[in-house]
Amino acid sequence: MIKIYTAPSCSSCKKAKAFFKKEEIPFQEKNIFVNDINEKELRDILSKTENGTGDIISTRSKVIKESGADINNMTISELIAFIRKNPSVLKRPIMVDETKVQVGYNSEEIMVFIPHEKRVKEWACQKSDCPTYNFCEDK
Repeated sequence: MIKIYTAPSCSSCKKAKAFFKKEEIPFQEKNIFVNDINEKELRDILSKTENGTGDIISTRSKVIKESGADINNMTISELIAFIRKNPSVLKRPIMVDETKVQVGYNSEEIMVFIPHEKRVKEWACQKSDCPTYNFCEDK
């Protein structure tokens, strides 16, 4: 199941949710300001990032600037505690499934969440030499 970490006024979050609804891909939304993100969830997200904290934390965040927090010198436990106390430092949306994470909305990169079988079927249906092309309900 895909989990999307969102914020209410986030336009990128709305685009991501609209994509999953359009593609009929089930997801669970978690508003970061209403629902606490627990330590296990944050560790899971961080374990799937390519660049660690840089992928999920907005260093331009007002909280980071005003507090002078040095996230680069925090332990993982300190960082997780900081994020839980200040969820606004997270970039949004954060979409995560069993194997991957995507931060922010990108209309091409989000396609990785389309199940493989569906992508193959859509690709095949775009080929006019498909025997059922003219009758296919999926094209």
